[in-house]
Amino acid sequence: MASSTGSPDRFAEIGAGFPDEVVTHSRVRDIDLPDGAGTLALVTLDNGRDHTRPSSFGPNGLLELMQTLESLQQRAHAGEIAAVGITGKPYFLAAGADLSVLGSTASRADALTLGRLGHTALGLLGTLGVPTFCFINGVALGGGLEVALNSTYRTVSADVAAIALPETFLGILPAWGGAYLLPRLIGPERAVDVMIVNAQNNNRVLRGPEAFELGIADALFEPADFLEQSLLWAAAVLNREVTVDRAPVADQRSFDAAVARGKTMLDQKLHGAAPAGYRALELISAARTSDRETAFAAEDEALADLAESPESKACLYAFELAQFRAKKPAGAPDKALAQPVGKVGILGAGLMASQLALLFARRLDVPVLLTDLDQGRVDKGIAYVQSEIDKLLAKGRVSADKANRLRGLVSGTVSKQPFADADFIIEAVFEELDVKKRVFAEIEEVIKPEAVLATNTSSLSVTEMAADLRYPDRVIGFHFFNPVAVLPLLEVVRTKSTNDPTTATALAVAKKLKKNAVLTADAPAFVVNRVLIRFAAAVNQAVDEGTPLEVAEHALDSWGLPMRPFELMQLVGPAIALHVNETLERAFGADRFPISENLRRIVAAGNKGVWSYRSDGERYLSEETAALFEQGDSPATGDQLATRVADALADEIRRMLDEGVVAAAEDIDLCLILGAGWPFHLGGITPFLDRIGASERVTGRKFHPAERTEG
Repeated sequence: MASSTGSPDRFAEIGAGFPDEVVTHSRVRDIDLPDGAGTLALVTLDNGRDHTRPSSFGPNGLLELMQTLESLQQRAHAGEIAAVGITGKPYFLAAGADLSVLGSTASRADALTLGRLGHTALGLLGTLGVPTFCFINGVALGGGLEVALNSTYRTVSADVAAIALPETFLGILPAWGGAYLLPRLIGPERAVDVMIVNAQNNNRVLRGPEAFELGIADALFEPADFLEQSLLWAAAVLNREVTVDRAPVADQRSFDAAVARGKTMLDQKLHGAAPAGYRALELISAARTSDRETAFAAEDEALADLAESPESKACLYAFELAQFRAKKPAGAPDKALAQPVGKVGILGAGLMASQLALLFARRLDVPVLLTDLDQGRVDKGIAYVQSEIDKLLAKGRVSADKANRLRGLVSGTVSKQPFADADFIIEAVFEELDVKKRVFAEIEEVIKPEAVLATNTSSLSVTEMAADLRYPDRVIGFHFFNPVAVLPLLEVVRTKSTNDPTTATALAVAKKLKKNAVLTADAPAFVVNRVLIRFAAAVNQAVDEGTPLEVAEHALDSWGLPMRPFELMQLVGPAIALHVNETLERAFGADRFPISENLRRIVAAGNKGVWSYRSDGERYLSEETAALFEQGDSPATGDQLATRVADALADEIRRMLDEGVVAAAEDIDLCLILGAGWPFHLGGITPFLDRIGASERVTGRKFHPAERTEG
């Protein structure tokens, strides 16, 4: 095929450049199918690692797969085999391309060769001369799913938890056949959902049954005997006892409508700031009329173009942070110091406390005890937990047995005495220092000396909270982000007094909760809220000075942030934003954290935000809210405000690093990515500020060496 014009020597050359690649091997065994269907050569993709390291494709793994399939092609032509099957090691088909390889490619030519190598290897699944079957037994992401799409038929296990084409979220696109094959298989509307909408919505993945319903898989089987049933089904297909009907390729109108919807979604979310999704839509649009060879060549060229883009390099930097640094918090003590946690206590029974109770019960599988001022509040908290368990059961997220177990694990009391044997206690009461100090003082009279005391404060001093306790060394910050069950970041706040066993225990608990922990010092508002409030204060001050609301709202559109400034304030809540702003203004002064008088008036009026919304979702500024605003006569342009915000962020982040709030700039980047939705296409916030010149303009130096500033 024309897209695979890379020579075997060129393929071998790029493979030689990665001698340390963890190779995903292609292991073959022959299986005699029942009912005289013939011999199926089963290829198992396996990188030889345990289930914590998914199989992925680097150049050498692709070369081995290509050579394996070429040998099977010869056997097929000789009549030795009737079919080829491909599956993965337990829990994984394949997690796609090894992105570290793409990030290490030296040139556009290397990226082009990598694309052609992938097409050559996976494309053989469609040209072997016998039917090919992909048995999706586990995670199938990116190139892993493209293995399946290049096959003639597909089965999927009902327990597969992640099937997706996430590439556009990472600044590239499905480039081993996915952009061409998927819309022709399931239709352009559904393909846009999988490739664009799901990818841009925090990489939403499909489960096995969903993939079957969409038509990605032809058959769905239970996990207990998945391979056996898949082989029986393959035999039935070969014997023509089962037929798989393929819908005709959709008409031009359907393709045009789907692509237009995808573009609208990207415009709303990214404002044109990242090219990958738009380029993928071009390929989807062309898929209807292109032949396979032309389409694969177009995917190669698109991958080569995007791999060189600043957005792709930024995405890879962000991906590496989320995949690697997030797993090993900088500054963590020896994990052997962590104490076992057999019971959790939660001080408070409001919404946040109830969310925490369910999370701890689900992830730690230990008794969780709630308490509050009166039985009515406790009962309300328990009722919330029970209703959420019912929802999980109804959605099939937990079994009936698991639901019953969870109900039994969570209980409530108005007495503090049952907390005596708790190993980990976290408070989630009103965000006021005196209240939190009093609650901690009361519980310390009951609990054992080695029990960990955690606070979920968003901005208050953990040091002050612990100052009057007998054991301040066992107090630590444990700042979750709302919604608790969704956002992966956990700021673990260590004071100068917090001891190593407490810190190690907190980090071990965070890991069991499936949260990504970042260790921070005890500084006002820690990391995420401090950065966001400096951001918001700059915008609010500009509005107070006279900048029109619409100008301020759109000033940062070119950055492609997930939410505009006042939309973000609406989500957080004006009262919370004002509270944290006041905390930071007291700590650092009004020059850096000025408090907007217009924000004060919005909070005093009880407004949920600046904007009101009509029934169709259209926003507008109500007359009542407009009447609250008082503005000066010094408006800024959008460009001026964007520069002002960037400079404020560069200044604050440099101060945070100088103060030692976190170990390195990468930790601030990680916090913003995981806790505030900072977009992957910008990379981390610090390399972004380097790229646009704000770092040097404000602080006289970059956050990263020169080789980092492109990512």
